[in-house]
Amino acid sequence: MVKTMLTQERRTKILDLLKEKGSVTVTQLSECFDASESTIRRDLVALSQLGRLKKVHGGAMITSQEFLRNEEVMEEKSLKFVDEKTQIAMYAAQQINDDDFVFIDAGSTTYLMTKHIKDTKATFVTNGIAHAKELSKNGCKVFVLGGELKETTEAIIGLVAASNLQKYNFSKAFIGANGITEKQGFTTPDTEEAMLKAVAIERSFVPYVLADSSKFGKVSAVSFGGLDCACIICDKCSDESVKKKCVVKEVI
Repeated sequence: MVKTMLTQERRTKILDLLKEKGSVTVTQLSECFDASESTIRRDLVALSQLGRLKKVHGGAMITSQEFLRNEEVMEEKSLKFVDEKTQIAMYAAQQINDDDFVFIDAGSTTYLMTKHIKDTKATFVTNGIAHAKELSKNGCKVFVLGGELKETTEAIIGLVAASNLQKYNFSKAFIGANGITEKQGFTTPDTEEAMLKAVAIERSFVPYVLADSSKFGKVSAVSFGGLDCACIICDKCSDESVKKKCVVKEVI
């Protein structure tokens, strides 16, 4: 009886971890729960048979999509998945050349990206207030879009901002997303933010979407592009259906 209780408790925690991260490996779970990999594999098989997760090679991922009903404020976002976001941000910053004309979207990962952009002659346009300040502090030439300020995400949004964005032709754009799935593509909670992201992608020669692994399998209210419209830069992606639809660069 004790063994059954311990097993059930571990499997419940595996599901909780999956909800947080979107995907996990057998090795990660083995280390996390101090259990053998064969034990973890049996757990994953059992949970998969119950339809609670999708078993993939070397690990598991969320089997069903999660609908995001609320959006966290910038302060909350910046405290989650910091190590993963930092690695993504560093790689993204390395893609910028001196002759680039770049759009940087508002968001926690794109903000971290601005901290690694230094000593460049590239020109930047952003709808993120904090992003503009950081780029300017680092000696970059930066333009800020005009429009409505959204307090929760500290982003400039709205029709005016979208209209201003239509004037530009970017060599590269770096966009944030709240959810990524095969069917719904890239999603975000706010209609006006989605419109701005879609315009930025449309006006860019090479668009990138920056997303940590927790964003996979999640759906937000508004789609701003299909998977084939941008390259994804992430820490890791265990969703093979996503990888088949677009270019995915895993940095960890």
